Amino acid sequence: MLMTQRPDEPAAPVRTVTEAKALAALANPFRARIMDALKVDGPSTASGLARRTGQAVGSASHHLKVLRDAGLVAEAPELAKDRRERWWRLVAPGLRWSRQEFADDTAAVAAAQAAEALGAQRQFERTRAWLANAESAPEWDATAFATQSWLHLSPAELDELGAEVLELLARWSRRDRPDDDVERESVLVFARGFPAQP
Repeated sequence: MLMTQRPDEPAAPVRTVTEAKALAALANPFRARIMDALKVDGPSTASGLARRTGQAVGSASHHLKVLRDAGLVAEAPELAKDRRERWWRLVAPGLRWSRQEFADDTAAVAAAQAAEALGAQRQFERTRAWLANAESAPEWDATAFATQSWLHLSPAELDELGAEVLELLARWSRRDRPDDDVERESVLVFARGFPAQP
């Protein structure tokens, strides 16, 4: 799994997650939404994240502390206007994990599977919501895309293809936003590649 950085973030390494605690934190739907909101909107307060994700402020604060303890978010005190205000940011602009890297840790493997399942479910739900409402945004409906390809690949070739797709998405994520007064919205692009049969 990989999440690329925001266009306005400085280039930084993608963090490889190998701890069960971090993976378990990512397997919670509210925490996943907080991570997404920080990715899309940048640093925020618990109040701002609560509004963005439809949670109570106390719940957002709790989830932020869990994410902090898992090493996924950190306070951004330089953004606070006073000592009472607490801002939060992502620790790394991107995360990556592979179950093979911690195959001996059954708790980490289970947490990785739960986080991956949640991610796939959220991708499906967002796709379904888009399809149900696409007609309300004809300018986006005309440009939204989906693709499916059947390829014959070795594991090494699938790894190479995945790296190329991730680099393409990272390039678009890092690009300078043109100063052209064109309104831009957050756009979800996801891809999966795995062995399957028709």
